[in-house]
Amino acid sequence: MAKVKYTYDSKTLSYRKIERTWKQKLQDAAVFGAVAMAFGVVFYLAADLWFDSPKERRMKRELENMVLQYELMNGKLNQLTEVLGDIEKRDDEIYRTIFEAGPIPAEVRTAGFGGANRYRNLEGFDNSELLMDTRKKLDQVASRAYVQSKSFDDVVEMARNKEKMLAAIPAIQPVANKNLKKMASGYGYRIHPIYKVRKMHWGTDFSAPTGTPIYATGDGKVTTYKRSRSGYGYHIVIDHGFGYETLYGHMSKIEVRRGQRVKRGDVIGYIGSTGSSTAPHLHYEVMKDGRKINPINYFFNDLSPEEYEEMLIISSHSNQSFD
Repeated sequence: MAKVKYTYDSKTLSYRKIERTWKQKLQDAAVFGAVAMAFGVVFYLAADLWFDSPKERRMKRELENMVLQYELMNGKLNQLTEVLGDIEKRDDEIYRTIFEAGPIPAEVRTAGFGGANRYRNLEGFDNSELLMDTRKKLDQVASRAYVQSKSFDDVVEMARNKEKMLAAIPAIQPVANKNLKKMASGYGYRIHPIYKVRKMHWGTDFSAPTGTPIYATGDGKVTTYKRSRSGYGYHIVIDHGFGYETLYGHMSKIEVRRGQRVKRGDVIGYIGSTGSSTAPHLHYEVMKDGRKINPINYFFNDLSPEEYEEMLIISSHSNQSFD
């Protein structure tokens, strides 16, 4: 029961009951309601802060499970990366080596990473580091797998062309053993016969009588045909495909023409001493992918192991070249 309040009236010398107006009552009700609402809000926030709702508990369990799955996925990705790395190593060191294809550079296999932050949209979360690490690994594995797939396509194509490639490799001597006087000078630094200075000799010199046949060392196409009074003199270049080229210099006579296709063992010219030469011989060079390499590594079809060892010793002597 509400208390009744009185006030003393000095005029009437008596107490009279205090009557509240409807505005005052409405104001009191508004104040009470506001206070009650404030307490309700504070209680709700406290409960929300310290106690999880069933929905929040369910979402937290799902988040914990998702983090666990991401960690397991990272472990699987690490294993997959190791397996892919082993496949790449075998591809470079075995498969591509068999077909004499160069290894795929590491910068090609890992191209497309670094630079601008492509994972910016994953920043700002509690598990951002885990999310970004997983995404990066996925992208790297996908990119490397694509490069490896293209490499296997190349290997398959090279396997189909294996017979052509074997025929194209310059695998015989350009001058028959029976016609050789000697292998005068090998690949490496030699004394130039005219200038008498030490210079790099990029090929192998085969000494034989003028007119001795010179043979194509592999299947290919004649791309260079020159008759010069200096340098290599009468000489040709054969493009064998698969990155191989061979040069034959100082010939007395050329038996092929530019654009002509030749087979291994075809006579392409004859020994001479044209150009910058001091005696009848053949200057022979082998190029692989545009780089001059030691021709002696490609005489395996003509030489026994003992003959090959002997030729290695002869070619390594720092004597004077014929050109």
